[in-house]
Formats: sequence, structure tokens, C-alpha cells
Amino acid sequence: MPKKNENAVALVIGAGDDTGASVARAFAKEGYIACLVRRPSSAADLEKLADEIKAAGGRAHAMPCDARDEEAMIALFDSIEADIGPIEVSVFNVGANVKFSILEMTSRVYRKVWEMAAFAGFLAGRESAKRMVERGHGSILFTGATASMRGGDGFAAFASAKFALRALAQSMARELGPKNIHVAHVVIDGMIDSRFIRQLLPNFDEVKARDGVLDPEHIAQNYVMLHNQPRSAWTHELDLRPFSEKF
Repeated sequence: MPKKNENAVALVIGAGDDTGASVARAFAKEGYIACLVRRPSSAADLEKLADEIKAAGGRAHAMPCDARDEEAMIALFDSIEADIGPIEVSVFNVGANVKFSILEMTSRVYRKVWEMAAFAGFLAGRESAKRMVERGHGSILFTGATASMRGGDGFAAFASAKFALRALAQSMARELGPKNIHVAHVVIDGMIDSRFIRQLLPNFDEVKARDGVLDPEHIAQNYVMLHNQPRSAWTHELDLRPFSEKF
């Protein structure tokens, strides 16, 4: 659904260095005010991203916030709606990808991963829906992963949280679709061109040269596409992977 207000906001929760940043840039290019959210400890990186978007001619606000903190999230949404503009599209892109043997997993790690990838998603989804339902339109987009579909060896915490986020998206889509709110879940099934993967893969350049990793800018284009879809043909779940990825 196209932007209806010149001050329409694209909220990106989890505006990290790669996918989140690319999604924010993509919506800023479409004329949206990008509200960038990341944990308070990454405030400097968030400001840098906001400055980059502004330098490119876009509008952006760095808004550090702990997405797991209910009071902080409510205040964040209230502040955006009161001082910046209506949230037309809300993207939940928080990661939490960790690997632990179930034999070594602590309850603290399991709970923290769930809070980051599932509970925070619930808070973001609920607060987005409350504002959008009043206006009768909007898009809520959740970033999933391979772990949203199947639990791998060592990824019990991550897969459990991502499964929960996917279920949340499905339930929200069924409730909010008839209210003209587009809820979509994007499964990122493969390695993303990121600092982490560059350090992990010794042959990264070779793999990238043959399009074996997901380009964050190409991922971002799909988020914009989802938001702009006519409601007669909405996509709920979209999976993105390199052509060479097995599935």
C-alpha cells in the first residue's frame, strides 16, 4: 500500500549494519521517514546510519531502545506518532542468532534469545497494530530465518524463538488482514552478505562472486515490494535464498 502522508514513517526495529540498514535506506528512498531502532549500546552506529540516510537526501531519526522493554517500546511508539508522523510500515528485524548445545544451554541464554526474537516481536507487533487499526491501513513485516522453519543442531533457543515469531505473524495476519493491515513474514534462508559472514567464510569473495550469499539491498527491495502490494494479492510468507541454497 503506497504512502498516504508526506510524513509517513517506516519504523525499523533492529536497524543493524546489514539487512536492517538496507531496509531503512530502501524505505527512505521511497520518501518515508526512517525511524531507526537498535539497542542503546549501539547508539553511535544508529546515529551514523541516520546521518548516511540524510546525506543521501532522505529523512531519518536514530531512536535507541531496548525492544524487550515494554514501557520503553510503548513510549517509543507514542513519541514517533506524536512528534514525527504516522507509522505506515513497521519492520521487526531483531536477530538473536546464537548456537549452544542443549547440554550447555543455560536458562538465562534461552530466555534472553526468546525475549529478543519473540517477545520483542510481540511488543512491536502489538504496538504497531494498535496505531494502524485506528487508521485502517499499514504493513507489519517480520524477519524470519531458516530457523523459523526447522530447528538445527545447536539452535534450540534460536529456532524456538523464531518458530514463535512465525506463529505470531500468522495469528496477526488472520486477525488484522480483514482490518486492512498487511502482516508478512520473510524467511531469510541462507547466508547474508555481512561482516559476520565475511569473517566466517574464508572463500567469501568466491561465494559472493557467484551470487551464493544474499545481498542486503536485494532483501530490502522485497520489503518495499511487500508493503506496496495491492490487498487483492497480498503475500503473507516470502522466502528469500540464493539460487544455490538447498531447501
